[in-house]
Amino acid sequence: MAISDKALSGKVALVTGGSRGIGRSIAIALGRRGAKVIVNFASREDAAKETATAVEAAGGTAAILGFDVANSTAVTEAIKTIPKEHGSLDILVNNAGVAVNGLIMRFTDEQWNKCLQTNLQGAFNCIRAASVPLLKAKDAGRIINITSVVGEMGNGGQAAYAASKAGLIGLTMATARELASRGVTCNAIAPGFIETDMTATELPEAARAKLLEQIPLGKIGGPDTIGDAAAFLAGPEAAYITGQVLRVNGGMLM
Repeated sequence: MAISDKALSGKVALVTGGSRGIGRSIAIALGRRGAKVIVNFASREDAAKETATAVEAAGGTAAILGFDVANSTAVTEAIKTIPKEHGSLDILVNNAGVAVNGLIMRFTDEQWNKCLQTNLQGAFNCIRAASVPLLKAKDAGRIINITSVVGEMGNGGQAAYAASKAGLIGLTMATARELASRGVTCNAIAPGFIETDMTATELPEAARAKLLEQIPLGKIGGPDTIGDAAAFLAGPEAAYITGQVLRVNGGMLM
């Protein structure tokens, strides 16, 4: 069941990679709780506008902001504009990410760097740029990093992705310790296998059946489950939670 109160009214949230998939669900969930959501996109402005419309339909307000999280200069300049144009920055959700898969022995430097720069460096860039406005946030700021079950358990053919997501967990804990004295919390959400447009169209039925055997709950999670988890961590109920990894994986890893 979606969290639907207005506990985030007056809050401004930035969701990176917010135009599609899990990011879109997070943006909508935050909007449902009354937040103003800044939907970041790297290339799909049309999709970002569609997400912004969905946020407003859910009861929030929205704007879009284009930048590549892997470009530290672009991140710094973009995030500077948020408090100026929207009054504050209270919530940062680092969702932008890519999955570059392949066997280690055949993996190229370019593939490795692309995955790490987007998934880990990108989150670091955003945290660094957002730290000052988050420290000024009324009622304390929130940082939520979207990692993955494979960041804790690994997965063959996903060395770069797993390494980047494991690194994000370490970054979450270090950030939590650095900012805790000012009341800013930093937590991670580790999704398991989540249904998205990509998995719906590209995952063969045989592979889906095999995957379901690994999930004790016997089903694939919907993107709303991650949105609701993020809405919880962004809200007042989670004020005493920091440095934690919330596993939303149907029991894949316990």
